[in-house]
Amino acid sequence: MTTPRRLPFALSVLVTVGAVLLGSTAAAAPPTAPPRPAAHGVCDPIDPTACLLPFPNDYFTVPDRSSPTGRRVRFAASSMPTTVGGVPIDPTEWNRQDGFSPGTPILVHVPGLDATASGIAPVTDIGRSLAPDAPVVLLDTATGRRTPYWAELDAHAAGQPDRQVLIIRPAVALSEGTRYVVGLRGLRDHQGRAIPAPAAFRAYVKGGGAHPGDPRTPQLKRILADLGAAHVKRHDLYLAWDFTVASRPGLTGRMLAIRDGAFAALGAQAPSFTVSQVVNYAPEQDPRIARQVSGTIAVPSYLTGTGGPGSRLHYGPAGGDGKARTPDDRPTPSGATVQADFVCNIPRSASAAAPAHLSLYGHGLLGRPTEINAGNVKEMSASHNFTFCATSWIGMANADVPYVAGAFSDLSAFPAVADRLQQSFLNFLFLGRAMIHPAGFGADPAFTDATGRPLIDGPGGLHYDGNSQGGINGGALTAIAQDWTRSVLGVPAMNYSTLLQRSLDFAPFQSIMDQSYPDRADQQLIFALLQMLWDRAEANGYAQHMTDRPLPGTPAHQVLMHVAFGDHQVSPAAAEVEARTVGARLHTPALADGWSRDVTPYWGIAPIRAYPYTGSAIVIWNSGGATAPPPTNLPPAGPEYGDDPHEFPRAQPAAQQQKATFLLTGAVVDVCAGAPCS
Repeated sequence: MTTPRRLPFALSVLVTVGAVLLGSTAAAAPPTAPPRPAAHGVCDPIDPTACLLPFPNDYFTVPDRSSPTGRRVRFAASSMPTTVGGVPIDPTEWNRQDGFSPGTPILVHVPGLDATASGIAPVTDIGRSLAPDAPVVLLDTATGRRTPYWAELDAHAAGQPDRQVLIIRPAVALSEGTRYVVGLRGLRDHQGRAIPAPAAFRAYVKGGGAHPGDPRTPQLKRILADLGAAHVKRHDLYLAWDFTVASRPGLTGRMLAIRDGAFAALGAQAPSFTVSQVVNYAPEQDPRIARQVSGTIAVPSYLTGTGGPGSRLHYGPAGGDGKARTPDDRPTPSGATVQADFVCNIPRSASAAAPAHLSLYGHGLLGRPTEINAGNVKEMSASHNFTFCATSWIGMANADVPYVAGAFSDLSAFPAVADRLQQSFLNFLFLGRAMIHPAGFGADPAFTDATGRPLIDGPGGLHYDGNSQGGINGGALTAIAQDWTRSVLGVPAMNYSTLLQRSLDFAPFQSIMDQSYPDRADQQLIFALLQMLWDRAEANGYAQHMTDRPLPGTPAHQVLMHVAFGDHQVSPAAAEVEARTVGARLHTPALADGWSRDVTPYWGIAPIRAYPYTGSAIVIWNSGGATAPPPTNLPPAGPEYGDDPHEFPRAQPAAQQQKATFLLTGAVVDVCAGAPCS
């Protein structure tokens, strides 16, 4: 998600898309498909539109005393969305979960629904979701409190009312290991008429259930009691159901096992590394960067086989073939080694007397670590004396484009994306350790001057700066980081299930989905299903521990979020969800008057009261050439949305000054003179 390479990125993906479609029997499929019949015994009868609706739903879990939540997801293969060829997504990896995503889209189909006539809170008026008479109630049963959200009808299904689901999006991450109840009431159609509750649900409200002895009857009684305690009358309900959010171990336990096992084996040593190339630049070749160093870091592999695209996390004895997995097994080293690539730029400002500060850099969508060669990153290096080092987000790096594109034609392949991303987190952590270890980079001639004195400040500590995908994945990386405590997340957000269809970058992948999974209701279910696994490797699964509630064995962190108003590639609405979750405070005034569509701009995000500020912060950067994105799940396509401001923040000298001050001191300073940042 990086503007200067948008054209080559789009072209490379489109070429891949063409190859995927030409090699697939799905290429001849019609653009739409009829609804799949519900399989008996594996579908929830209260919403027959698609087998897994409403979603998420504890109807699709079973008791499990061994899990932290006491539940375990159990999807039948016949419940899962299928390709046009009738092949269902393999539910095996999903069935290891002890609950659903803390950022899950909540999906339901209401025939004839008019969201506006019903008064459902849109993204432009999140505060309305907590009104006493709100038609959608999202209830935390542990606290009895209602959770804010926004809701939207799937704009991609406009014109297909029988497949158009209502998407309810939590405005802050749902609490881990917690049971939630969803209640819908007072819904109206386009003529303003009340929509009657489905007959299957009415049977439960009356107390009889689907049949005498129906085991779901006690569950619905509990749901109705929870809503009654929140002053929601049972006979006003159109529909109600409950679901359990995955636990902290269920979301982060795999990655923590990988981190802790690898670093326990490393001990006090520096990671092994090889320098493969050193390029010294004359001032006329590059006035900002004096030297570029490239090489590889040896990292224990937690992946099967060669660790390349399509490889999965390894479970079982080190070096063995693995074993039958239980749901809560943790990954183990495979016995092999990943040679993680790295590239570092040493600025011309660095010297033995003033060694460069050290920061990891996270590249953008399906990109390369050589993104540190971008002009804005070089300028940050030169102006503020930073050496940036980067490695690939394997799983979502340039080399993964064919695999990721293919996964959207057969989503049983998707778990490998999340698995490899977790290995990439370990690669970043090992690179960071090599950067600061006394026997690491600073002791190698590639990082010293002619007298052997280091040009990098290992004792000065480590930092993180990432943009776009580097801001999204960087939030998760920050939450598990032990070697640094401050991160800049450039144009970040969470979660991918919200981001994808709001991004212009997703269009090629949407084309693949449209051929293989053309049913619009199924597509929304797919995004929700993918989020359950993506949580293991993006900010959404870690955000509740990113700042002041750290994970075990991990320090607390501060983050500085730089958001581009009107971003065409990473939805600012999803960045706001992250800010609410991590407790970031807002620079105000955030926007010039008249720019926002919102009733209350940046609802639920507290302002920074005084500078310098020493907590986590979110700063909105205004390019002046963009407008607010669509208030639904569509990307800001078309000239009315102006130029894409995605790269605007990182290119601003004031933003770079704010980033440098924050990374080096922990203080957020006002670089916008009490005005909107533009």
